[in-house]
Amino acid sequence: MAEAPIFREECDSLGSVQVPADAYYGAQTARAIQNFPVSGKRPARAFIWSVAAIKYAAASVNSTLGLLEPELADAIAAAAEEVMEGRWDAHIVVDPFQAGAGTSHHMNVNEVIANRASLLLGAELGEYRIHPNDHVNQSQSTNDVIPTAIRLGALRRAGQLLAVVDDLSDALQQKAEEFDGVLKSARTHLQDAVPMRLGQEFSGYAASVRRDAERIRRTAGMLRRLGIGGTAAATGLNAPPSYAMKMVAALEDITGLELELSDNTFESMQSMADMAEFSGSLRILAMTLTRIANDLRLLSSGPMTGLNEIQLPAVQPGSSIMPGKVNPVMAEMVNMAMFHLMGCDAAIALAVQAGQLELNVMMPLIAYELFEMLDVAEGAIGVFTERCVRGIRANPQQARFWLERNPVIATVLSPLIGYEAVAALVQQAYSEGRPIAEIVREVAQAGRLHAHSDGRALSASEVEAAMHDLYMLTGGELPPAR
Repeated sequence: MAEAPIFREECDSLGSVQVPADAYYGAQTARAIQNFPVSGKRPARAFIWSVAAIKYAAASVNSTLGLLEPELADAIAAAAEEVMEGRWDAHIVVDPFQAGAGTSHHMNVNEVIANRASLLLGAELGEYRIHPNDHVNQSQSTNDVIPTAIRLGALRRAGQLLAVVDDLSDALQQKAEEFDGVLKSARTHLQDAVPMRLGQEFSGYAASVRRDAERIRRTAGMLRRLGIGGTAAATGLNAPPSYAMKMVAALEDITGLELELSDNTFESMQSMADMAEFSGSLRILAMTLTRIANDLRLLSSGPMTGLNEIQLPAVQPGSSIMPGKVNPVMAEMVNMAMFHLMGCDAAIALAVQAGQLELNVMMPLIAYELFEMLDVAEGAIGVFTERCVRGIRANPQQARFWLERNPVIATVLSPLIGYEAVAALVQQAYSEGRPIAEIVREVAQAGRLHAHSDGRALSASEVEAAMHDLYMLTGGELPPAR
């Protein structure tokens, strides 16, 4: 029995090419594999999904407009749906660092759909009863498909990311409420400051993440404007006049996303500013989470020689040499992931400004970095919430210990005795190494504290009452976390 051939021969406009016999891709993809063996990375799942969704919609619209036989349209739609589901990802293989504008990725998807659709009609691989350009790519161009695909994929992934971001803000808010009774010393410039509640500190974290989520939702909304139908140079060449509007409606049905047709297809092809703005919102989230993770590391530092005001969940041993050591590994992971996001955003910024005339040929890089940001952010935030934030415990005794040794809490007496008098008390406490409460009571009992308003000597009972009223040294109430 003869062995099955390893390769089949296909032709494109440059000549003949050998393609693996069992590959669903064709000649242009085979050339791209040879030309771009750069990183060994594959296209993002969301990018494959979104290009396939466009092919599904185009087959339906072209059939409705009488441009494509129903039998061919149905086969293309069925094959495209399978690609959307991920069934043929092993055949969509072009490196993200490829020819400009994304033609190689686009043709990879076109060829896979064409071959799969041809198989569904009883043809063999490479026979192309359905042609990747004439049929799968009908009424389309790389130049309007790729920016549309980036928008669709980012919108889909944004919804998934926002679910985990909202979950994190909710978890932080739950901690704010749980820790509302923990009195502690605030710190500014990493130095002792006035009292606050640990719950108030965490409420700030929760609000920051909520605002970042709002920013992501707002910038994602700009991605809803599609330039599909613009074809090669946004003029709509080779696409019927009604094609673009019908494509938007079909894509809404297929993807479940709320979409609209761009009011200027030339801008939508020339400019990637919407992607840059969306990426920027992810960068801001990364900065917020870096700050919060750093704070958690500081607040949990020690535990015996650091602040130790909170305890992070112990999820793994922290040292290969020091037995019993436990590190804040989930916060460290978030730092690394967020640094990566910031780097991706910088690459997107460079790519966005590199557009020239009617097209930005750096779209493959924009797509890769944007989907990388969404994937890494969702994964990192999800595990950070579950394996760190939800398990944080407060150490109220340690927080109170530091607070009672913080001379700056005497700031609450400034309205009563004035800034300079309080500063003198604070300096005395620092120099003598004694608690500020002890110093204040001692000076008040000696009659050496005077009212700032009229200069009269204050009794010890007046000072105690002022301190009590200002909820400082008696364990009284602070305003609740908001």
